[in-house]
Amino acid sequence: MFDRPRQVPAYRHYKPKNLAVVRIHGQDFYLGPYGSPASWEKYHRLIAERFYSDPVELPKPDERIASLTLKELSLHFFTYCEGYYRRDGKATSEVVCVQQALRRLLKLFGDLPAIEFSPSKLKLVRDEFVRDGHCRSVVNNNISRIKRMFRWAVENELIPVAVHQALATVSGLKKGRSDVRESAPIASVSDAAIEATLRYLTPTVEAMVRLQRLTGCRPGEICILRPVDVERSEDIWCYTPRCHKTAHHDIERRIFLGPRAQAILRPWLDRDSETFCFSPLEAVAHQRSLKASRRRTPLDRGNRAGTNRKAKPKRTAGDRYTTTSYRRSIERACDLAFPLPPELVIATAAELTDAEILRRETLALEWRRRHRWHPNQLRHTRATELRKVHGLDGAQVVLGHSEAFVTQIYAERDFSKAADIMRQSG
Repeated sequence: MFDRPRQVPAYRHYKPKNLAVVRIHGQDFYLGPYGSPASWEKYHRLIAERFYSDPVELPKPDERIASLTLKELSLHFFTYCEGYYRRDGKATSEVVCVQQALRRLLKLFGDLPAIEFSPSKLKLVRDEFVRDGHCRSVVNNNISRIKRMFRWAVENELIPVAVHQALATVSGLKKGRSDVRESAPIASVSDAAIEATLRYLTPTVEAMVRLQRLTGCRPGEICILRPVDVERSEDIWCYTPRCHKTAHHDIERRIFLGPRAQAILRPWLDRDSETFCFSPLEAVAHQRSLKASRRRTPLDRGNRAGTNRKAKPKRTAGDRYTTTSYRRSIERACDLAFPLPPELVIATAAELTDAEILRRETLALEWRRRHRWHPNQLRHTRATELRKVHGLDGAQVVLGHSEAFVTQIYAERDFSKAADIMRQSG
């Protein structure tokens, strides 16, 4: 991409033919008779379209409809997504989701001209997602991303509007109306399971879990917490994340911290105001000091501390947790808190048949799925408690939802109220 000129190109007079002309990025554009209203209108339009806008390498107008393949269109759209779906200067997970959706599309119809992609072909792509074992919601979301690409192409005049209009007629798969499996709803996690897991977490992650359990905030909001983001002038502290999930909708997010949450967070605020409160570097240092305290070999014998570490490790601890590293820390602690039963452990594979190994691996995977929990379940647990005590409106305000129906997804209904009503009147 070339640099923009410092000054707006001038409206100039081409005297040999008495025409108005403007030079933009080294190219001359003739605007019509010099001084005419039409020439000035064209001048301002070109300045807006070609000077102030970023130059985008798109197919030439006469080649767009005829030669643009789905592979080329996907490349243009993915480049756009990398710049559009960003938060805090980094690409969001939506970029990866778009990439996965387009990968399946290109596998079937990569060389097909974009104008020939029809609803029946979109349904073939949908069937491919179903055969891959994706649940109904994932299939519908991926098909929506493909439709979004064609809407973007119409917006940028790459394909006729009729192509997108035809694809928009393909409706999403409905629950109970198809053979596609449903995803399991995100359930709450019991306090007993949380307490059993906390024993195997580092103090850093333990504080993160306890704080999220009380506040019901999102995992990403816990990971980016800094002292400067916490207003402590009142008796109830207020944490305002510097970025959050709905920031692009211009929605303000505030997380209020009561006495118990303050007691958990206070020790982690003793640091530079711009640094993150929960750092993997501190967790790694704590683990190493713990191992050193358990050392039995005298210090004048064996390896000295730090001499057996890799000089250039592939992965190093960062300055803050990500939602992925936060979740993995909890999963590892769950595996320690709820170990596999002896009959599912594969000690020596040589003594087992291939069928028996496969059976044990399948059962072990199911065991871990039942006994592992993830940070989002802490949010669901808190939402259910708040809805039961303070109603749907109270839970909505604390969780930071702009719509009540979103809170209903997180907060499980308290059917005991219905039972009490019928006990008295039914």
